[in-house]
Amino acid sequence: MSARVPTSTYRLQLRPEFTLDDAAEVAGYLARLGVGALYSAPILTAAPGSQHGYDVVDPSSVAPALGGDAARVALVATLRQRHLGFVADIVPNHMSVAEPAANPWWWNVLRHGRDSDFARFFDIDWARGPIVLPVLADDGDGGAAALAQLSIADGCLAYHEHRFPLAPGSYGADDDPGEVHQRQHYRLVSWRRAGELNYRRFFDINGLAAVRVEDPDVFAATHAEILRWAERGELDGLRVDHVDGLSDPGGYLRRLAREFDGWIVAEKILAPGEHPPASWPVSGTTGYDALHDVCGVFVDPAGEVPFTELAKSLDVPVGAAVEERSRHEAAEGLFAPEVRRIAEVLRVEVPEAAGRAGVSGSGRAEQAVCELLASFPAYRSYLPEGEDVWEAAVRAAERSRPDLADLLVEIDRRARAEPAGELARRIQQTSGMVVAKGVEDTALYRRTRFVAANEVGADPSAFGVDVRTFHTRAANRAACWPATMTALSTHDTKRSEDVRARLAALSEIPEEFAAAVRDWTARCGLSEPALNLLAWQTLVGVWPVSARRLAEYLLKAARESKLRTSWLRNDTAFEEEVLAWPERVLSDSELSNDVARIVAHIRRAGWTNSLGQKIVQLTAPGVPDVYQGTELWDLSLVDPDNRRPVDFTARQALLERLERGRLPVVDATGEVKLHVVREALHLRRERELTGYRPLAASGPAAAHVLAFARGPDLDVVTVATRLPLGLAAGGGWADTVLPLPSGPGSWTDLLTRRALAPTGTDGLTVATLAELLDRYPVALLVRGG
Repeated sequence: MSARVPTSTYRLQLRPEFTLDDAAEVAGYLARLGVGALYSAPILTAAPGSQHGYDVVDPSSVAPALGGDAARVALVATLRQRHLGFVADIVPNHMSVAEPAANPWWWNVLRHGRDSDFARFFDIDWARGPIVLPVLADDGDGGAAALAQLSIADGCLAYHEHRFPLAPGSYGADDDPGEVHQRQHYRLVSWRRAGELNYRRFFDINGLAAVRVEDPDVFAATHAEILRWAERGELDGLRVDHVDGLSDPGGYLRRLAREFDGWIVAEKILAPGEHPPASWPVSGTTGYDALHDVCGVFVDPAGEVPFTELAKSLDVPVGAAVEERSRHEAAEGLFAPEVRRIAEVLRVEVPEAAGRAGVSGSGRAEQAVCELLASFPAYRSYLPEGEDVWEAAVRAAERSRPDLADLLVEIDRRARAEPAGELARRIQQTSGMVVAKGVEDTALYRRTRFVAANEVGADPSAFGVDVRTFHTRAANRAACWPATMTALSTHDTKRSEDVRARLAALSEIPEEFAAAVRDWTARCGLSEPALNLLAWQTLVGVWPVSARRLAEYLLKAARESKLRTSWLRNDTAFEEEVLAWPERVLSDSELSNDVARIVAHIRRAGWTNSLGQKIVQLTAPGVPDVYQGTELWDLSLVDPDNRRPVDFTARQALLERLERGRLPVVDATGEVKLHVVREALHLRRERELTGYRPLAASGPAAAHVLAFARGPDLDVVTVATRLPLGLAAGGGWADTVLPLPSGPGSWTDLLTRRALAPTGTDGLTVATLAELLDRYPVALLVRGG
């Protein structure tokens, strides 16, 4: 691999409470842990109080709240002293406009309209008139009362604490604020009128406006600061956020690669079997595809039928129709402005007969666009590349809505004829938004049969990954994408790796868990079935948990599902039920003791799965990322829960014990996971882990081991235990053995520091798994040196 490709990364969530200076303080710890590069959340100037950095307001400066550029320079210097790289997360797709005064470019656009020097920086449909800003309160009067509350303050149009610029010469000292408002290049409207927006957003977030980085001048302005770091040798890699939202992802990445010669990975959610387009000059993705494989191989497929029966018995939907419905809801509701804009671009002459059944021509065009957007088998296509994805979407839409076939044929014809044209571009941009919001933020909260499988880019209908499939995908990754990022937990995952590992153990006791859930539901169930099943799995997955933390998560889940309540239309009575549920459960001693009993049954199996997942991810093909804090057990849920502060002091204390030679036990401290992470990361720094060869065990428990060899001479072997409850029930490893690759030199397990004696001819070593895995459920073997 190139010297610029890190051996591993460690993700830090920077925020005002954990700045660049704080990151520098933990650099020594990361180096001792074995990390190759610090991988930071976005550090450009973000909206006031930002907790994540994805709401950039000024891409030309480092966030003062994080310490500014001086702190960045100092951090990089510290990293270089520790022989660590620096990888930055960048956000090319959008900027925050929620607080106009914080964003100088947006402020200028609002002030000067189409004449602003920054008007073309944002994707605004000027033909639809002034910029629509849905910020006014609405008590059912369309925002009329709110409009009456406008005033002029500090030379701005004011609405309570909100400030908006005034066009030059548009107001006088005695002018009525309402009349002044009508003279501006924007219109303040009710928040309920977000469907009338005329600027493209990041998903459905009105406060994040899309940026036109396809324009060379816009690219230069938004990337100048980042590229300055690179020119100074202060940047080794880039993680590019949300490339599917760009007009031309491939064109953008090709330009970025011309300007920056370091390691580039793109946040790209892949459908099963999908790969990044061949023309993208990137090392790979941010690792969700690997996450699904690594986590899935520790799930028992035998649990599928009982979990399906449980879901059905509780009236929780299990079929693909849930996803189809969720996609349509997203297209028709959340993304109505985008759909309308595409339909206007289409401008198809519709025969009079098309207006039958009371459907107007323009209405049919929007219906056709919605159907197509909801039909993509992947997040998006990239015409003229990947025509198979586009073709599949068109054909699926035609099958679903034959009455719209004429329009779909016309869309298909025009898009293929002009793959870089506005119609094809906007459809492909928007399809990823529909899939993401329809699936990730809706269907995954409705289709809750087995939530360990409900992850970003995952297919909830899949129940685990078999060993052969895992090996095939890992070998392909080694051959085609050896420098792609791999992950188990990220800032976007629905639950952390250790929660999924514990839930994977439930797949081995599905009948016991199903009986418990039916009993618990009868005693204290939530009235919405999908949320009810999600709640019980979550409770087991994160136990022990405070009532407040669980309540905050369940409220978010309930709103995301949009079944009984939502972010925009709250059902107060139902939300009160949800918020009260955790306390009801935890205060019922008999019920909570029963939950604790289930957790006690699977806790150690969950630890085994966690260690297995981690050692596999850290040594399998790709560049592994460790999400902050997950070197110990981490039972986190979706953000903001997974952005809680990390106790680095405690981790450094444990690391010091390991450095003194301590071999930890497998217990609740999680020190053993830190041990596994440290040994694996140091190994990656010391040895080149190329290639990939599956290893097969033989004996009565062969199905319970996952093993592979890596390195030019196959001199590194990873061994992990699968399905530990079934292994124990079957009598353990017995005489199951694992033949290791032949070659000169003896083998040593880095985790136990024990040497394995040759047991066969020609120096061949056959490891007896009962001995190899007697202390830990995983092993990391190296040969020689």
